[in-house]
Amino acid sequence: MLTPSQVVETYFLESRHQLLEIAAYLDRYDAAVARAGDRNGQAAADEKRLAVIRRALEIVAEQKPSQERTVALLELFATV
Repeated sequence: MLTPSQVVETYFLESRHQLLEIAAYLDRYDAAVARAGDRNGQAAADEKRLAVIRRALEIVAEQKPSQERTVALLELFATV
């Protein structure tokens, strides 16, 4: 079993990488919307998926979650 410090040391770079990938995904989407010039034409499925990603980020950022974050995310992603 790892200590809290060992968890941070072991997984920090991987977690940072994954967060940067999510930020890049959202930036690419925003750039595509800007190029398209009309966000109103966006598909409803796109809106739902983006809302799920944003909610997932909120769940991950909770300091004292009511349930394990992994379980909460699995339940959230089951709605898509």
